[in-house]
Amino acid sequence: MSDRQNINNIFPRLPDSPHTPKWVGNGFQVGDQLLHILSYDRNTSGWTDDLTTFHEETAGSSHFIDNASRQQAVMQLKKYCTSPRPVILDIGCSSGFLIDNIRAEMPNAFVIGTDVVMGPLTKLAAAHPEIPLMHFDLTTCPLPDNSVDAVVLLNVLEHIENDALAVSQLFRILKPGGAAVVEVPAGPELFDVYDELLMHYRRYKIKGLADLFLNAGFYVPFRSHMGFFLYPGFFVIKQLQRNRWKNISEEEKSALVAKNINQTGGNPIFRLLMEFELFIGNMLSYPFGIRCLLVAQKTS
Repeated sequence: MSDRQNINNIFPRLPDSPHTPKWVGNGFQVGDQLLHILSYDRNTSGWTDDLTTFHEETAGSSHFIDNASRQQAVMQLKKYCTSPRPVILDIGCSSGFLIDNIRAEMPNAFVIGTDVVMGPLTKLAAAHPEIPLMHFDLTTCPLPDNSVDAVVLLNVLEHIENDALAVSQLFRILKPGGAAVVEVPAGPELFDVYDELLMHYRRYKIKGLADLFLNAGFYVPFRSHMGFFLYPGFFVIKQLQRNRWKNISEEEKSALVAKNINQTGGNPIFRLLMEFELFIGNMLSYPFGIRCLLVAQKTS
């Protein structure tokens, strides 16, 4: 069976369609139609198109911590995704910044972008028709069992109310030995209006995150944190701002969050600290930080 046929086994039929989608390099052939996005039933309660626009207008592609997240994810993929021609699913791909990084560092990978909202997928499809894109809710994931070599979820699980169901779907679709590279916001005690504004259901402790994957049948070879050196200042700011949000409008909340993101994103000291943290993070696991990092593998 050819690589192309193996790839096409990943894509299930669309609702109310008798045709099986076939990836043809610049879209999906579905009967006599060429579609750039396969859209399945989904639940968008944990994210919206407006939030995608808000995040990308404030953080863009260059915020230091988002850059570090993508670098960290690619580093873990290269370490734990050992197939010579892996199929990698970027869940919550938004505008495709991580997809660009993966394709540059892992040119033999077949990378599929997915999201629960259509807006960013439409823009991504217009700019990069060579990237296969799917629109679905992870908790009702339509992909078949044992179909992908790796999945990446950067700041996705906190937006899903039933995160245990989402993790069980990851276990189902991963091939034996396949890896899930995960990042989520850390510190339940730091949950505040910032998290409410971004539609977070929760922040995590690393043990709770690891238990979530262990309970689903995964093995967890790597766990750590991101933002270890930034955490003390982050914690203080969170505490100082906790009561500032109570009596202001939604527009004022959005303006304050945007201001904080813009101010921190351009800070050269923060950028240098993150670069240093990534460098020595290859040799150790950080005990706390702004975000939890985890790699989970499906047992063979």
